[in-house]
Parts: sequence; C-alpha cells; structure tokens
Amino acid sequence: MSKTLYRVYVVELSKRVFTENAMFRAANPQFNGVLECLYVGMTSKTPKERFEQHKTGYRNKKGHKLSSNIVQKYGLYLRPSLYNHIDPVLTRAEALEIEEGLALELRRERYAVWYN
Repeated sequence: MSKTLYRVYVVELSKRVFTENAMFRAANPQFNGVLECLYVGMTSKTPKERFEQHKTGYRNKKGHKLSSNIVQKYGLYLRPSLYNHIDPVLTRAEALEIEEGLALELRRERYAVWYN
C-alpha cells in the first residue's frame, strides 16, 4: 500500500494582487515592490496538477471549492526553483508546517507571500 506524499509548491502571482487585494497587501507590509508576489501551498498531487486545479476553480465531489481565489485570479506559473529543494513528506501536518515556514522565509527575503 503506497503512502500519500505531500509536497509544498510556490506560484508566482501577478503584481496586480498587491494593488487590488487589500488582505494580500495587509499581510505583506515588508514588500517594497522589487521582488515577486507569491503563493505558497501544499498538496498531495503534483504541483502542476494542483496549479491547474487553482486556475480552473476546481471543486470536489461534494461541491466544495478547493482552489485559492488569489491563485485563480492572479496565478501566473509555478516557481520550482523556490521549492524543488524541499522533499515530499508523509503527513499533511508536516506539509502545513513546511508551507508556513517557507512562506515566512520568503517574506523575510522581501517577497510578498500568501499562504493558507
């Protein structure tokens, strides 16, 4: 029986998200406009599959929307250079911890970052 692996991924967002989305702006007071706007997420799918779900507004069988509105509207493409060094993990909890850690690290580097 194969175990589910969870991966962390990063999506580059259009910089319009910073000017158009007040919550995004409020979450990133350190942003100086030089670097990119990013979304950090985690998934049990491949990052490419998950990005496609975001862009298409994917809903599960129960009708719950599983895509991020920010990625659906502003997502441009995956940024593997920012996450390829992170190995997949076995638990969702561990993936969420890594997701938050990466998001905060990228914010310290002066990126504007959104994560859930």
